[in-house]
Amino acid sequence: MPDKAQHAVIIPHFNDTVRLGRCLSALVASDLAATEVVVVDNGSSEPLEPLRAAFPQVRFVVETRKGAAHARNRGVAETTAPWLIFLDCDCVPAADWLERARRACGRADLVGGAITVFDETPPPRTGAQAFETVFAFNYREYIEKKHFSVTANLITSRAVFEAVGPFEPGLSEDAEWCLRARARGYGIALDPAVRVAHPTRADWPALERKWRRITREMFALHRRDHPGAAGRLRWALRALAVAASGLAHLPRLVASPALSGAGERWRGALTLLRLRWTRCLWMLRQAAGLTI
Repeated sequence: MPDKAQHAVIIPHFNDTVRLGRCLSALVASDLAATEVVVVDNGSSEPLEPLRAAFPQVRFVVETRKGAAHARNRGVAETTAPWLIFLDCDCVPAADWLERARRACGRADLVGGAITVFDETPPPRTGAQAFETVFAFNYREYIEKKHFSVTANLITSRAVFEAVGPFEPGLSEDAEWCLRARARGYGIALDPAVRVAHPTRADWPALERKWRRITREMFALHRRDHPGAAGRLRWALRALAVAASGLAHLPRLVASPALSGAGERWRGALTLLRLRWTRCLWMLRQAAGLTI
């Protein structure tokens, strides 16, 4: 750990060593002066020894309680720096990300950065990749309208974190934590110069796993805030709105300049409609008291 560290970069990890290696390679190319970098492994079965050897300037710790919320909380507890910078192991920080993130400290109580996407496979894009290229991270709307930032690129101070409390497992912990901070009077701002890139999901199974997890976490948060039968009815109505949103968002996908050719647009459109209807069915099951 660097002497008198002013910034702590906290990276949760679980069984994604190839992407973690790519993330760390980009990160350690920056000046790490006064910065402690901690990877919190969530009990991976993939060996970490090669990464430990390749990145001696990074500290690796293990959190056995499952879930990114536990891993991030452990990262905070393992560090001492007054500024906390959260990064995901599958993200690739821009060359100036750390410098920009350090500059952003103190601009607001919470600062969220920009998240772009890239494909890990050559073109043409699959339906999942086309969908995520258009819809994966609407970070500007998240931060400026919904008042939360995903923890793939989030900056705050230790003082704010300690006042707000730890991330809560089992929920959409990034949104829940940011909204909890806002309820306590803390502000959030966007700094688009703090940039990371996230890979698109390559196929339907990967996209389905992502959204099944998100739907469970969102429902847990909804049930906490809206208990009882009225809350379940409200969730069912939201499910119907999700289904209808597929058609509403279809023009945005078809017209997106980020997609190439009719094939990508067609596959992306089918994936959009399939995912929104699948999410609707999951949510209706949840409203009826069933698991997904």
